[in-house]
Amino acid sequence: MTRTPYPATLPAILVEDAVAAALREDLGRAGDVTSCAVVAPDAQARAAIVAREAGRLCGVDFARAAFEMQRAGLRVEPLARDGDALAPGQAALRVEGSARAILAGERVALNFMCHLSGIATQAARFVAAAAGTRARVCDTRKTTPGLRAFEKYAVRCGGAANHRFGLDDAILIKDNHIAVAGGVAQAVAAARAYAGHLMAIEVEVDTLAQLREALEAEVEAVLLDNFPLEALREAVAINRAAPRPARLEASGGVTLETVPAIAAAGVDFISSSRLTMGAGTLDLGLDIEIAGA
Repeated sequence: MTRTPYPATLPAILVEDAVAAALREDLGRAGDVTSCAVVAPDAQARAAIVAREAGRLCGVDFARAAFEMQRAGLRVEPLARDGDALAPGQAALRVEGSARAILAGERVALNFMCHLSGIATQAARFVAAAAGTRARVCDTRKTTPGLRAFEKYAVRCGGAANHRFGLDDAILIKDNHIAVAGGVAQAVAAARAYAGHLMAIEVEVDTLAQLREALEAEVEAVLLDNFPLEALREAVAINRAAPRPARLEASGGVTLETVPAIAAAGVDFISSSRLTMGAGTLDLGLDIEIAGA
């Protein structure tokens, strides 16, 4: 039986806090002086956030909050949901009411939506590149400081999965940990003695010899760092023959072009910082018209 994953979600308080901070940054000490100077206080307008190119939508709640926090009674109507595919010219959200308030919230709404939709779109491309294999595409901790929860949410909206969120939710023993601890076995033994029973342990390895050490230590997952394709295939074979196989993750130098072959090698996960740090923005714009015009 195949189960459809539930939609990605974000706590509303995180969205509201982030949007409030962004509005404070943008409005500064005097508010939108341009709109106050040239737009009549009672001017009304209708507007829509429209896709200029195809992509995957993310950030609807951020845009809604940017307009609703103007405290002007704007009527905001989402026309699509996070995770939806957008076609060029398709409207994602409509807003109506005070022209000044719409203009004051425009840039914050678009900044969040363009950035997060760009990541969701990039994630969807990577997922499509691995389609038909067992490999699941994941992000990394390489995110914009302060925006990690939102960027990882966008990754999920694109159909990919999240790796650990920080240093506190899983143990990932990397090459420098191994060097300081004196070896793979020593590092795993120390981690197992320290960790709670619900905390997974993953080991990053650079060679097949280190992979064998990690499998002997019976870790839950092994990260194969910058393994060439032939070495990846051999690692998969070694793991399958182990008394207690681990979940294998391929990482390092992963691109859209290399994902299909990496996925076909038989690994369980493929992680790439390009989902977040390599994503551009999705081109979205606010089209406005004067009410009654």
